[in-house]
Amino acid sequence: MDVRNDILSLQNDNIENLALIPKQVDRSKLILKIEKILKRLLDILGGICGLLVLIPLTIAIWIVNKASKDNGPIFYTHERIGKDGKIFRMYKYRSMVVGADEKLKKYLAENEEAREEYKKYKKLKNDPRITKIGKILRKTSLDEFPQFINVLKGDMSLVGPRPYLLREKEEINGFFKYITSCKPGITGLWQTRGRSNTTFTERLTMDMEYYYNHTLKTDIKLLYKTVENVIKKEGAI
Repeated sequence: MDVRNDILSLQNDNIENLALIPKQVDRSKLILKIEKILKRLLDILGGICGLLVLIPLTIAIWIVNKASKDNGPIFYTHERIGKDGKIFRMYKYRSMVVGADEKLKKYLAENEEAREEYKKYKKLKNDPRITKIGKILRKTSLDEFPQFINVLKGDMSLVGPRPYLLREKEEINGFFKYITSCKPGITGLWQTRGRSNTTFTERLTMDMEYYYNHTLKTDIKLLYKTVENVIKKEGAI
């Protein structure tokens, strides 16, 4: 059975029908409990390793920002939807100009083509808000490193659905309780399958696929794929 096609066919149907899609993997409660513990241990280990890189990286970015006369904050925090719908503050290195949200509203209001692009992808290919250093941070995925703090805090996992913006909750529709039953991750199916070229609908489909089929084994495979993509500079996490 192709889970992705089944989910797509249900997106305009009664959302409760999603419960009729069987899980691809049937595992005992004991195995699920063991995997949950191992997943958290993997998150803690990954979070510590990420934090060791985060400290010198932060110093380097601070120096570059000062040299380019960018006196804005190094970090950017934003409210996101976490596990079970809980709101948390996600950390990133700031890659946009100060006041980016207001600039986006103004830009979309004045540019119909950009408005349609943002409606479909929830992002802009040529985003006028991104700074020069921000372009480098995004291309190398370094802007995501502060999220290892979120992983250590338990807000996020190394692997899971990408945390959604609060304003996207309505568009998630009935998928909300399923997707948010998983802890959001730094990386996942969306990030390893051409993040920049996927629509919001396709992203939902991937997150539902992850919900039905995720295991510790698939998480490890996605981590490996993420590292491979970053090294090859194929998209970003």
